[in-house]
Amino acid sequence: MLEHVIDFRSPDVIDNPYPYLAELREFNKPIWHQELGLFLAATHRDANEVLRNKSLGRIYRERMPENEWEVFNWLHSDSILDSEPPKHTRLRSLVLKAFNRHRIEALRPEISAITDSLLASITADRFDLISEFAEPLPVKVIAALLGFPRSDEHLLRPWSQSIVKMYEVNPPREHQLAAQQAANEFAEYVHSLMKIRKQEPGNDLISELAAVEDGGDRLSTHELIATCVLLLNAGHEASVNGFGNGIVWLLRDEEQRNLLFTNPEALTPTAIEEFLRIDSPLQYFERTAMENLSISGVEIKPGEKIVSLLGSANRDESIFTNAAKMDITRNPNPHIGFGAGIHFCIGAPLARLEMSVSLPALIKKFPNLQLDGDPLRRSAFSLRGYEKVAVKI
Repeated sequence: MLEHVIDFRSPDVIDNPYPYLAELREFNKPIWHQELGLFLAATHRDANEVLRNKSLGRIYRERMPENEWEVFNWLHSDSILDSEPPKHTRLRSLVLKAFNRHRIEALRPEISAITDSLLASITADRFDLISEFAEPLPVKVIAALLGFPRSDEHLLRPWSQSIVKMYEVNPPREHQLAAQQAANEFAEYVHSLMKIRKQEPGNDLISELAAVEDGGDRLSTHELIATCVLLLNAGHEASVNGFGNGIVWLLRDEEQRNLLFTNPEALTPTAIEEFLRIDSPLQYFERTAMENLSISGVEIKPGEKIVSLLGSANRDESIFTNAAKMDITRNPNPHIGFGAGIHFCIGAPLARLEMSVSLPALIKKFPNLQLDGDPLRRSAFSLRGYEKVAVKI
């Protein structure tokens, strides 16, 4: 069994994982990670296969003790992300009846209005692109979509950040306690709104999810709450980090920056895909073998885990010419930044829409935008992004 060690908690790996991931790709097959007790799929071929292979499942294992993790556990076990067919098929079908492309596209005017409002509120010559623009935009959009009161928007991002820290490799006890508290508070908040909307339905997604049914089947209370929490957590994390990571790359590459700033409307669609490829917001997605299978000649037994390293796959030189260089005109761009197969991110159309509106608007508002010092990266591997990106206009 081939074995290779990469420390996903190392500051060097978190700062720039790509040289280490390139070493993994050289093996051209899944590699066993002894410390974590799982396989790593680093090539585009293998990472994509991990996401699509029906012999692999997204199996949630409840955290213990149960009395501490009860709410956190059902928020995951009753969500689309952590379930497999037939439950996954049922949940996805019900959710997409309400959260469909037509409803997402109908958000365009609201996204434009939120974008313009945020840009108008920036009056200083220097500002933080994350906290003042990239972060509040998707939070406000999801809050509006779900019908959260505007006065409560400030609660959402801290809850989300506490919960998603549990997706990192071996999170410390302090993060575990914060995630438990956030899960309890977030679930209770959504439940209280759900009860109100069942009595007084509105045009928001919670009202629609509460009413949607398929052949008499409906979402349970736990499933509805889990869906709302997932939409906020996964939806805005992808938008914030995809936008932030891409902008930093762009502003560090004078040629690419000038290209996009000269013609933002025409190049935004391909630029967005390159943002998601060059420095992927999701790097690590774990699945479990439900039966014997083989990936690139490596045998994986039932119960064994394998990780799709999405960021590594998106730098695979056999798929992407000059993979380590940003090319905002890259087309085709078969990246797997939003996953693949049945777990392809249901929020991908919304994230793309948000970025397609906000990126050209930012460029038009601040045509001389530049980095102001070194950005501050979050200390996380799986959900890769920045805490702060100081810029000057």
